[in-house]
Amino acid sequence: ILNEGSVAPQTIRLPSVSLPASIEIEKRMQQAIMEFPEVEMVVSKIGRTELGNDPQEPNESDPVVRLKPLDQWTTAKTMPELMQKFRERLTSVSGATFLISQPIQQRVDELISGVRTEATVKLFGEDLEVLRNKAQEIAEVLEAVRGVRDIKVEQVFGQPYLTIDIDRGKIARHGINVADVREIITTAIGGEVATRIFEGQQRFELVVRFPEQYRNSVETISNIRVSDHAGALIPLADLGTVQLEEGPGRISRDQLQRYVSIGFNTLGRDIGSLVAEAQQKITERVALPTGYRVTWGGSFENMERAMAKLQVIVPITIGLIFFLLYSTFNSLRQATLIILNLPFALIGGVVALWLTKEYLSVPASVGFINLFGVAVLNGIVLVSYMNKLREDGHSLDEAVTSGALLRLRPVLMTALVALLGLVPLAFANGIGSEVQRPLAIVVIGGLVSSTLLTLIMLPVLYQWLEGRSTGGIAASELRGGAVPTVYSVVGDTPHGNGEPRPARQSDGMPST
Repeated sequence: ILNEGSVAPQTIRLPSVSLPASIEIEKRMQQAIMEFPEVEMVVSKIGRTELGNDPQEPNESDPVVRLKPLDQWTTAKTMPELMQKFRERLTSVSGATFLISQPIQQRVDELISGVRTEATVKLFGEDLEVLRNKAQEIAEVLEAVRGVRDIKVEQVFGQPYLTIDIDRGKIARHGINVADVREIITTAIGGEVATRIFEGQQRFELVVRFPEQYRNSVETISNIRVSDHAGALIPLADLGTVQLEEGPGRISRDQLQRYVSIGFNTLGRDIGSLVAEAQQKITERVALPTGYRVTWGGSFENMERAMAKLQVIVPITIGLIFFLLYSTFNSLRQATLIILNLPFALIGGVVALWLTKEYLSVPASVGFINLFGVAVLNGIVLVSYMNKLREDGHSLDEAVTSGALLRLRPVLMTALVALLGLVPLAFANGIGSEVQRPLAIVVIGGLVSSTLLTLIMLPVLYQWLEGRSTGGIAASELRGGAVPTVYSVVGDTPHGNGEPRPARQSDGMPST
């Protein structure tokens, strides 16, 4: 995850929280965060903005914590460690839950799945009560998965509603219509436009409604008088039921289907294996009714899309490399021999990731693709030079031995140039190093294994394959090429059929 140099501890309260209580919770959160010496400043905003591109629930706040440079940190050495310290400290702040993320990462996660967490479980269904209960069960399962942090179940319920249920039998006895009751309720509580006021070119609507002391509780609203056809004033409580009920704060939909989201962040574990374990446990422990289903989103969904593309790109890349090798050497055998260098490179890349405890991420996958080119280049250098020696008249054994010795320095220089250029990225700790480091580690580890194994294994495989196909005869002899020979009557040796065979004096070996 990219280190942005800032932290965004999103604060989530109950939907019914008052503004003074929300401000008090925010102050206590800021005081707790400011206790860390790594924090330079905390800025918060509560509720929605006036712009529609940044929606925010009124019971949520979006603080931003600016951090000091990394070399001034004392509480933690890395961003994940510091975020975990924040989580532990904020557990003592009551009245809210906190999602620890980073500003840009938070926005990207929200654009991907609609939830500001790295991974999201979306539970689809029709009944909101069933969705809420099953979402809690899924959250309990996620708590038992190693590496899961900041579990957030979407607050479906918790919003208070004022419900006025009119008894049609009672209003009929008084000769009152439902529209009359609705009109007085609308005017008393919400307000009604009585007239318009003009001041020059400006126009204002004049809204009238009851004073606040006559509409701020269930009792006062129940005492609102409704006039019947005879002019008598009847309390609203005599015409129906007035009460506060808890209802949904919002209803989320995706493709016109209701869903409840369960979001969570990760710590100390790659998201791929974490989601795989969570999927298995949810399938085993949570029984979903018919018509209910679970989907996964967030950064995991984004990673899956990237990996799916790489599963297509990598075979195509290897295929193009093989085609170019075949067109260069005009030999299916030698093209296959050079392609065999790729597993040598994979060995070092995988071992390097394991030793450094990095994950197989998209940057690491790109590093493997970059590694394929360097590994193939080393093979081309060796094989092309061995072919040249054989065309010059040397035997197979001489070409393999001399080619491996003479091409040692060019192969090592090719690998060292790329390796040394990536060493600073592998040891970088600044902003952005989280993306660069896996790529550099894969390439460095792959270059080490590929170079060593290429210098040892490729000459052996070359001699074995060419020896089987030509029986050790020089390639130029098989192709009809002119090879300088010296004929000697005394030195002629018979073929198997008794005919004389001219002896050939080989050219001098190139010096090392």
